[in-house]
Amino acid sequence: MATSIWHLQQKKQRLEREISSNLDFLIGSVTSQGPRGGHSLTTKEQGKTRSKYIRIAMVGEVRKMTQRHQKLKGLLQELAELNWELLKANNEP
Repeated sequence: MATSIWHLQQKKQRLEREISSNLDFLIGSVTSQGPRGGHSLTTKEQGKTRSKYIRIAMVGEVRKMTQRHQKLKGLLQELAELNWELLKANNEP
């Protein structure tokens, strides 16, 4: 069983590194403002939809940062499941 715990710990370390390398993120989605080409970052804050104007030069970077948020959500879910498996493995009789 020690090998299994070792593998789980190695996977946890990999996930922690991947999470720490994706902490430059924004929550929300990039929306376009019709034919004029303006863009905004749309988010929910305390149950209300908020939009923040994005300058055209920033659109690409804002998109990357919102994609990182989606990636982080998946990584955190994977880490939570892994933590559960480690907890079970460390408490087996």
